[in-house]
Amino acid sequence: MIINSAILSDAPVIHDLMIKAFTEYKNDIPPSSALEETVQSVSDALEKEEKALIAYEDNQPVGMVRFQLKDEGLYFYRLSVIPEKQGKGIAKMILKSLEDYANEIGVPTILCKVRMTVVKNIQLYSSIGYHIYDEEIVHKPNGINIKVVSMKKDL
Repeated sequence: MIINSAILSDAPVIHDLMIKAFTEYKNDIPPSSALEETVQSVSDALEKEEKALIAYEDNQPVGMVRFQLKDEGLYFYRLSVIPEKQGKGIAKMILKSLEDYANEIGVPTILCKVRMTVVKNIQLYSSIGYHIYDEEIVHKPNGINIKVVSMKKDL
């Protein structure tokens, strides 16, 4: 497993991995906004302050995470592992690389938000040292509310 920092030309790879991973949420109410993103929206984000890591197995991209540095710490989102590779520890390897990166640049905290309905992700993050520090209801423009937990890990 090789995990590399993404560059701007990786936007199509990042988008493809994200769509493959988030398709399982297409019937959620509402569906994940990840499914509305485009290669252009990913590219635009990378041109601004967003960064990403991509995991490769046998030279094939199998997972990725997008993140930004905020005042509170390193905030990650859209952690994606293609369906056929899920459950093999790839997400944990990606998050370990993210922690290594945070340590290298001197950022002491990693944060994320998770829908309360996605229990497997809350369990995954809890299993590697994240804890819930806040709960909120996100009000979507279509009138649908989503219950979300904020999780963090102090390095």
